[in-house]
Amino acid sequence: MNYLEFQFKIEPLQPASEILIAELGNVGFESFVENEEGITAYIQVNEFQEGSLKDIYVLNSDEFEISYTTSEIEQVNWNSEWEKNFNPIIVDNKCSVRAPFHVKPETEFDIVIEPKMSFGTGHHATTHMMLQHILKDDWRDLSVLDMGCGTGVLAILAGMKGANPIDAIDIDNWCYLNTMENVERNNANNISVYEGTAALLEGRSYDRIIANINRNILLEDISVYSQCLKSGGKLYLSGFYVEDIPMIEKECNANNLNIEATLDRENWAAVSFTKV
Repeated sequence: MNYLEFQFKIEPLQPASEILIAELGNVGFESFVENEEGITAYIQVNEFQEGSLKDIYVLNSDEFEISYTTSEIEQVNWNSEWEKNFNPIIVDNKCSVRAPFHVKPETEFDIVIEPKMSFGTGHHATTHMMLQHILKDDWRDLSVLDMGCGTGVLAILAGMKGANPIDAIDIDNWCYLNTMENVERNNANNISVYEGTAALLEGRSYDRIIANINRNILLEDISVYSQCLKSGGKLYLSGFYVEDIPMIEKECNANNLNIEATLDRENWAAVSFTKV
């Protein structure tokens, strides 16, 4: 079966690429490969309907500049495509994120991700900084929520650092399934994975909450996170720009959360808060 290959150039890359992947999945696109300029998306020729892209919100949004080219190709070797675009990363010389076909590096924590078209592998600034936050803090015997878990790398690292138990939640079915696979691959038996939204959090309580999503969803759900966070617990947020920190901090302050530590990378921010 032949495929149509769409090469999307995206500016700014996040959160547009994550939104676009989700919306393309809803209209029949099967697989995605992220790169430094955007994403490459694939759909079977007989599944593509002319006009289906017109209803995709992010392509018509003034917030992002997105262009694309299209070509028809023969059946795709997905692993080969993914391998060409994924290099292992090392965070603070302590944590590696790699695929099974990469040589195991000499790091304290080694996370192995199955080669699939995924976001949340550590390459994007937000994931990288959240990994840094986790590396810097003590997680032993603490209950943790990874909200919007993507590939599950943040939950997996928290587990490697001694967190237990851990809940990982994502609204996207593919992310839910991929996290399940990655949890098994890394023998992370202390992680439970769920598909859904913040509505699943009612009645739950955590020592630490990690949420790498996007600004608007974070602003909407910070009050829910605070309700689930124990007194003295920590909330780690990313998925927004440095200039968005004041509005994030304002909403956190209104929900008994005080800013503690801030990281920035490529104008993206990752901020931790403590519940008082």
